[in-house]
Amino acid sequence: MTDLHVRKMRFAFADYDVPFLWNARNPSFSAMANAVSFLAIGFEKMIVNMIREAMPLIADPAVAEEADAFVRQEGQHSTAHRQHAKGLIKAYPGLRQTLDDVIGAYDDLTANTSVNYRLAYTADLEATFTPVFKLMLDNDAALFAPGDDRVASLFLWHFVEEVEHRSSALIIFEDVVGSDVYRMRMAPSIFRHVLDVLRIACAGFNEHVPLEERKVDALSMFATHRRRQRLRALLPFTRPDDQGPLLRAFDDLPLREQLVALAGIVRSQLPRHDPAHEKLPALADEWFRRYENGDDVTLWYTEATATR
Repeated sequence: MTDLHVRKMRFAFADYDVPFLWNARNPSFSAMANAVSFLAIGFEKMIVNMIREAMPLIADPAVAEEADAFVRQEGQHSTAHRQHAKGLIKAYPGLRQTLDDVIGAYDDLTANTSVNYRLAYTADLEATFTPVFKLMLDNDAALFAPGDDRVASLFLWHFVEEVEHRSSALIIFEDVVGSDVYRMRMAPSIFRHVLDVLRIACAGFNEHVPLEERKVDALSMFATHRRRQRLRALLPFTRPDDQGPLLRAFDDLPLREQLVALAGIVRSQLPRHDPAHEKLPALADEWFRRYENGDDVTLWYTEATATR
């Protein structure tokens, strides 16, 4: 029996203006998270189609049950992120094309790669989520709490559920493909694709969201872009693109915690990696407890303040 729970969450994004700069204290993290929202829509659409294709290949009924719960959780994430993206597109209509381009990148992957490759893609990427999201959730006071509560609560919910189903994609991959060698061999192209999709989103933000509203070069999350811009500033006959400050989202987080997360990402791609043994963020347990108690977790920080 799967331990996953499908929670239908609604964040009322249609009821108020959705800010692009939803954490004014950290514009780089705001842009990064918005890019993740766009990526999630395309990625989770790919997952739905992939699981539909893979289901006849799954031999173990328990794995089939896990796959069903996994894809239903991901479907709920996609629905919520679509509502978030719809709010951003209402404010910045040009982002419609950006979202279409992101979804198109995953539609191309579905059309032009094997189900084995897409299972490896999902397993590899999902394996990185626990160390990455632990870093974020362990530092929620800096990354989420100062921001718009509905947007922050969307990401908190999504990230704790990614922790909850941290083993699902690898379980499915092992049942259908069962080759760590194949998964590791595909990893370089998989992560190139992930970064390419994030670049599509961030380039779209630079193009369609005025600098005075985003406050940062949205592409500054990429070290290669930061280096290129700084080099252009030094060369005599070139100048950097004037897209705003080059700021990193995690500059204020403890370096040791960033290095622990990086080590976890590397470990997640090794043979026989089991996400079930990963250290988990304390906030995840708190989130599940408050959800079971009936708290309004769509307003995570507002609700917490009101009940003190």
